[in-house]
Amino acid sequence: MIKRSLLLSLLFAAGGVYAQHDGAAPDLAKAKQTAETICAGCHMADGNSMLATNPKLAGQHSTYLYKQLGDFKSGNRMSPIMGAMVASLDDNDMKALAAHFSSQTLKPESARNTDTLAAGQKLWRAGNQEKGIPACAACHGPAGAGLPAQYPALAGQFAEYIETQLKAFRSGDRANDPSRMMRDIAIKMTDGEIQAVADYAAGLRSNAK
Repeated sequence: MIKRSLLLSLLFAAGGVYAQHDGAAPDLAKAKQTAETICAGCHMADGNSMLATNPKLAGQHSTYLYKQLGDFKSGNRMSPIMGAMVASLDDNDMKALAAHFSSQTLKPESARNTDTLAAGQKLWRAGNQEKGIPACAACHGPAGAGLPAQYPALAGQFAEYIETQLKAFRSGDRANDPSRMMRDIAIKMTDGEIQAVADYAAGLRSNAK
């Protein structure tokens, strides 16, 4: 189980993001134009990417998207491509883009490997206590809906993208997780465990009961 002190620190961090996210109403018309002319090349204008290397953004929590855009801009999350894309965006632009993609309807992916579904489900629901791996559902929800602003929705996301991000956390190539939470979890996971839970998450539906 995640320690109470860690949960409290994460909640305070999330509260900070919420505070930054308040303010003037986002310019959704401008965001839509930006999405259609710039973002669409990789993510499609409605955030339903067609390529697993580029995550689906449709329906993602706006506060999470806003944080990621800010991290790309500051260099806290390293990506030469995304760093260049957000370089000219100001804070209001990022808020508006986050709101735009959050308001879109996700076209979800599906689990593809039936051989690993049971293993993926076990990790998602219960984790692996012997290895100190907490249940994914503890933060991302039983149905993968996530929690703003630190825990993204993962239901219906590309399995390949989730796998890539978990491996990036494991190697330290991605390091914008609060309190090293995902890095400390991913480093305990094997390639097989990562692939199984990623595929299971792709098959989840956040509106599931």
